[in-house]
Amino acid sequence: MGTPSLSPWAVLALALMLVGLGAPCVVSGQPNFIVILADDVGWGDLGANWAETKETPHLDQLAAEGTRFVDFHSAASTCSPSRASLLTGRLGVRNGVTHNFAIASLGGLPLNETTLAEVLREAGYSTGAIGKWHLGHHGRHHPNSRGFDYYFGIPYSHDMGCTDTPGYNLPPCPPCPRHGTAAREARKDCYTEVALPLFENVTIVQQPVELGSLATRYAEEAARFIQRASDSGRPYFLYLALAHMHVPLTPPLPPAPGRGIYGASLSEMDALVGRIKEVADSHGKGNTLLWFAGDNGPWAQKCELAGRLGPLVGAWQRQRGGSSAKQTTWEGGHRVPALVYWPGRVPAGRTSHALLSVLDIFPTLVALAGAALPPNRRFDGLDVSPVLFGWSDVGHKVLLHPNSGAAGKVGEIEALRLAQYKVFYTTGGAMACDGSTGPAERHQPPLIFNLDRDLQEQEPLDVASGEYQAVLPAVSRAYAQALRDIAADNVSVADYSQDPAAIPCCNVQHVGCRCRGAHGPTLGPHVEKRTPRLCL
Repeated sequence: MGTPSLSPWAVLALALMLVGLGAPCVVSGQPNFIVILADDVGWGDLGANWAETKETPHLDQLAAEGTRFVDFHSAASTCSPSRASLLTGRLGVRNGVTHNFAIASLGGLPLNETTLAEVLREAGYSTGAIGKWHLGHHGRHHPNSRGFDYYFGIPYSHDMGCTDTPGYNLPPCPPCPRHGTAAREARKDCYTEVALPLFENVTIVQQPVELGSLATRYAEEAARFIQRASDSGRPYFLYLALAHMHVPLTPPLPPAPGRGIYGASLSEMDALVGRIKEVADSHGKGNTLLWFAGDNGPWAQKCELAGRLGPLVGAWQRQRGGSSAKQTTWEGGHRVPALVYWPGRVPAGRTSHALLSVLDIFPTLVALAGAALPPNRRFDGLDVSPVLFGWSDVGHKVLLHPNSGAAGKVGEIEALRLAQYKVFYTTGGAMACDGSTGPAERHQPPLIFNLDRDLQEQEPLDVASGEYQAVLPAVSRAYAQALRDIAADNVSVADYSQDPAAIPCCNVQHVGCRCRGAHGPTLGPHVEKRTPRLCL
């Protein structure tokens, strides 16, 4: 578990940055940080990870100029918990976010949890969030109340509201209604009543969102934020939470032959990341750390609209039905692509096998900024700056994988990693492309896989084998210690209650909450109760 102190490694790293010792790029003061989080991206969606993928030349170049992490994991296998853990350095069982928030959610990431943006802003940073939030949008849960000076984006996933030109989905969803109840068409798993909103700070600037131009708008707003921060002379922290991949946005051009809709969307995401790198480099190459990662594995039930697992197929589960990707604790659910780029600081062309997590982003960036972790709580993330700088390739000894919807109580820890061993006390499969779900199964003694020789998670160790008997005591001790540590911590509880008044709506008089002008009303971030905004 992490500690609220500045590590000796971070002190040395910061000292080296401040004097520019032995590096081709001199860094003056605190570095800038860009964290790019892709949505539902598969480990195999990165060409540098999986040779069959051809749509990511910019990301592959980023890998060639930085360090690629091949054993990097999300903190949960679904959206809100993973994002909450990135911004707090704590698992959902500590920070209270164990499953996804809804469009009518009154709550969000608990207010007593301190975000990375709040720590960095206190340390002198300009802070911006662009893209998907999904940590509560009502009242004080809005990004502007959680440490971000600037916000531009969608408060949840881009399929959680109707649009005039719907993106791809399976099954397809209809466009927003225009002329009252006669035009409405209810479909399972589709949001047909309220249009998807786009916020700039606390103002809805478009409802419904034009999905076809969203990637361009995100790139433009990111560039403007970086320019403003650079002009101010302050270091900046930009959290760019992409709409890609989830389900594909409408591609700007017809997909090329053999590439398909998903491939076209992947190319669009890749180009967006390339543009952000270009902008960051233009404002002082060597001053900015860029960290790219995924929030969880691909959404397998979307079939050809879902990402690529590469070798992480979860074969044991797939033989029993269901998906082994998003919402599961199989490797395909939480092992995600990850790259770090920082010219002159992070070694180029390096591949790291250290066991790392999105949880590590918080303590690492806090340390590199010369700040301190918030007191009176425990952290699951580590300051992994020695790994980033190539001084070490040692990450977590133990990494916990919470239940994320496929089996077991959400948020509880019933799978973990100890060195090369993957341990399951509960297994289950999420909905697969064929509609099947794998049954939840309890395992006592636990299933144990050796990932060094079985990355596909096909054959658990024989409980009678010497290897199983040798590793089981260490697994049991690590699991028991982790549960004791959590029980002794200051933990938070999220409010998952819902009220139609919490649904963002810029025009309650118009069907679908449609905005006719460029700007809708300002929604004050500190107002806890508002006029009902669900347009029926």
